[in-house]
Amino acid sequence: MTTEVKTTVPGNIWKVLIKVGDVVKKDDDLFIMEVMKTEVHHSSPIDGKVIQVNIQNDQEAVEPGTIAVIIE
Repeated sequence: MTTEVKTTVPGNIWKVLIKVGDVVKKDDDLFIMEVMKTEVHHSSPIDGKVIQVNIQNDQEAVEPGTIAVIIE
């Protein structure tokens, strides 16, 4: 079973902290967005392995609801 981690707000991807193949724990930070000069952290909702990353560092104008990471 896979879990999609989506962006929650519009903004820019500041820093991606994971890559495909990484094993993450629930509440580990996956990526940080910059929203109106504020950092917005997005964390893993589950323990699992990262199987897809659809975002990159310094990516601009990301809409809310964008599937950023898929964890299995």
